[in-house]
Amino acid sequence: MSSASIKKIISCNKKNLIDMVLDIEKYPDFIPWCMEGNINEKKASKDFIEIKADLRVGKRFINEVYSSLVLYSKKKNLINVTNIEGPLKYLKNEWKFKKIANNTQLEFNIDFEVKNSFLNIIMKNYFNFGLKKITDAFENRAKKLLLKQTKLQALNQEHWLSFES
Repeated sequence: MSSASIKKIISCNKKNLIDMVLDIEKYPDFIPWCMEGNINEKKASKDFIEIKADLRVGKRFINEVYSSLVLYSKKKNLINVTNIEGPLKYLKNEWKFKKIANNTQLEFNIDFEVKNSFLNIIMKNYFNFGLKKITDAFENRAKKLLLKQTKLQALNQEHWLSFES
């Protein structure tokens, strides 16, 4: 089994960061080795969002699809992900979000094991490298979205200022 925990302050508001993590279909745009992301089912209630999704991960000819269940607790600001089927024997990851000023403290925990013992050995050897690349990708995506949002707000403010003149 491979497991890790990361705690970071991200320059993004909490709601936008949560929305970005739940936007699974956009993962191929910014996450390394993610080739495809599909939401198969999504249910929302007052307190929870439940998503069943597939991710195709890998490179060219060596890739796998795994299905997961994503549960977002709005009250706890917590996203739990578990494996449904695919190449993983076991998957549990948890995203915790906490507002700190205009930023968000993100705590990410992951624990998983691949069914194929040979791939499991490879994953263990490259796990920290891969995890760093993926967490950096999320952080860079958050920064780009924040920059885009800031530019839009500046344009809107400029528009309203010129409109008032």
